[in-house]
Amino acid sequence: MHAAKKLTCKENFIPRHASLSLVYGHDGKLIDECIVIYFQAPHSFSGEDIVEFQCHGGVVVAQLILQEVLRHGVVLAQAGEFSKRAFLNGRIDLSEAEAIAKLIETKSVDAAKILSAQMKGAVKEFVVKVRDSLVEILAFVEVNIDYAEEDLPADLILQIEQKLQSLRAELLQTYESSKQRSGLINGFKIAIVGKPNVGKSSLLNALLHYERAIISDIAGTTRDTIEEEIRIGTHLIKIIDTAGIREAGDSIEKIGIERSKLAIEESDIVVSLFDSSREFDHEDASIYAMLQAYKDSKEILYILNKCDLPSRFEKLHVKEKMLELSCKNQSNILVKELEKLLDKNAQDDTILLTSTRQLEAVKKSYENIEQSVELLSEGELELFAFHINEAIMSIASISTNFQRDEILDKMFGSFCLGK
Repeated sequence: MHAAKKLTCKENFIPRHASLSLVYGHDGKLIDECIVIYFQAPHSFSGEDIVEFQCHGGVVVAQLILQEVLRHGVVLAQAGEFSKRAFLNGRIDLSEAEAIAKLIETKSVDAAKILSAQMKGAVKEFVVKVRDSLVEILAFVEVNIDYAEEDLPADLILQIEQKLQSLRAELLQTYESSKQRSGLINGFKIAIVGKPNVGKSSLLNALLHYERAIISDIAGTTRDTIEEEIRIGTHLIKIIDTAGIREAGDSIEKIGIERSKLAIEESDIVVSLFDSSREFDHEDASIYAMLQAYKDSKEILYILNKCDLPSRFEKLHVKEKMLELSCKNQSNILVKELEKLLDKNAQDDTILLTSTRQLEAVKKSYENIEQSVELLSEGELELFAFHINEAIMSIASISTNFQRDEILDKMFGSFCLGK
């Protein structure tokens, strides 16, 4: 605030009021005419006093104002310092802080919408709901342990089991959905696979609209994965052209094929190409069998390429629906299909966990709930309570600390124990 008064030669600013002010340098010369807004603590992003200068465009004017501010003892903020101060002052929680960091980095329109909702507390609401349900369950059980002589509902155990089953299903759905939709934040990965010479590199070039990959009739031309970023609709995509998968002819080609298999593992969507002009052979069969292992965990598109040539391919070998096209002049058919898949992921209303830390927290909470269900049926209430405590700690670590006093609040708020 001291620096703002010196630069503007004003003594007072009305909090949260835009003031048109002349800004002067230390030599008394005019630098710019700015809008100055004073955010008085705690009504600011960080919860501290903040003065905002809105100057005219361009780097030079902003740099001059910054230099003058520094002359008055102000120091530059470290990376993430404003968000850190906001967290320490209770203005945001950890999930909101992570959403801010991801929003700054994101290149996806859909990700920006999701992260904006999380900045408003969408993840926090999810965590509080799950956490409160677990605290209530823990209160029920600890009442049963500590006040066994009191009258408790006869169907208490059944009520707890039903709540736990519901929570377990919700946590698992959130975890699996978040893993499948992680590409919304980091960019989806699409692997193009197939045997040599089915048109993988031609498809990559068609999608990129320039000759990125070398095209040749010689089998094994592509010996390593080629990665490029493109945008499909509102989605940022990393598309990977892989080496043709077959029995390797030499050690270099073998390494390329292993990398192709790794690309399938790491991808969100697999585009599997088959050649319409050639018969279905053992190489096609091997690739098709390999992809069957991923049919429940990944989106797989089966493409029958080179449909502009006389067909020799028997489609009955592939049970799934195949898109028929010539990638040289009909790649837009594939683009539209990919856009449908990507939009479907974006429209999922399930909470999206945006970091490994959040995913691990939900996974640990789920695992502890799963262990607790069996212990409850066996009447091991002390061990059951331990795992519920662990589940609460895990889910709470995403945004909110857990206080043991809440157990007492739930216990005495839900039951009439005092006589």
